Amino acid sequence: MDSVTQIVLGAAVGEAVLGKKIGNKAMVLGAIAGTIPDLDVLSSHFTDTVTALEIHRGFTHSIVFAVTFGLLFGWLLSLWDKRASLKEWSWFWFLCFVTHPLLDAHTTWGTQLFWPLDLRLAYKNIFVIDPLYTLPFLVFLILAMLQKRGSIKRRKYNNLGLIVSSAYMLLTIVLKGISYTKFQSALDHQNIDYLALDTKPSPLNTILWTANVETKDAFLIGDYSFFDSKPIQFYSHPKNHEALGNLREFDKVQRLIKITQGWYTVSEKDKGIFLNDLRFGMISVDPQAEKYAFSFLIEKTGNEVTVTEEEKDTREAKKLLTDLWERIKGN
Repeated sequence: MDSVTQIVLGAAVGEAVLGKKIGNKAMVLGAIAGTIPDLDVLSSHFTDTVTALEIHRGFTHSIVFAVTFGLLFGWLLSLWDKRASLKEWSWFWFLCFVTHPLLDAHTTWGTQLFWPLDLRLAYKNIFVIDPLYTLPFLVFLILAMLQKRGSIKRRKYNNLGLIVSSAYMLLTIVLKGISYTKFQSALDHQNIDYLALDTKPSPLNTILWTANVETKDAFLIGDYSFFDSKPIQFYSHPKNHEALGNLREFDKVQRLIKITQGWYTVSEKDKGIFLNDLRFGMISVDPQAEKYAFSFLIEKTGNEVTVTEEEKDTREAKKLLTDLWERIKGN
């Protein structure tokens, strides 16, 4: 999830664990803890694109990290603030650390919660930024902050924030299940033979859902809003995997393909060969467009291959928000 959401979650968890003993410090430290796992993004400044992608939401989003650094930070804080015991401080940091990846596991990118096992949890039932999840959570947290330490109202508001956000998360799972059956029915009705079906919410909401459908030679992309009145349409995006040629033999390319979990197409443009990661959809509500959220330019120089992420056009992102609102309202 986005940084603001993780800060709010960390603060709320911190308050729930030690708010009664150390007051607002629990929220402040919890908020800090909520940002620490995402420091793995700094790896992009020290390594290549593919390695940085592999590191992202890996070790720092694992139970191993939560236990190890929970004990370390717990020990350090127990030396500084004696109002809580070593056990209480360790429990505080562990919970603040482990709830971060548990939340991220619901997004499309997912987390390697069980690192070092090569297993990424990605339930894909909520977008990385969802105002309906974050804003109510934030309001209850602010209300809790305004109350006296240890008061019943303070704990009540904080608990309400955790309950409401969790209830909304459960709702998104239900909505994903409903949308999944809608896509399945549309595929069956249109007699489309497919190998796999993957669904995810569109940006900033859980009303409009997108489906990636794998067939033998192409991926089909379609969307469905709960306000739609017309049948779901699917648009073909040829896999074109053969365009990689001998580039596929290089380690970086194989690792990049593994990261996409096979959900990728290849585009041949003037600039070169691009590998498009379909898991994160497109920067457009038009399923026929070829403006993917994540595209990687693959270049060969001598015996070396370099992979560079294509820069995003902010103007396209702004247009997406306007078009998205219109599409959410139904086709």
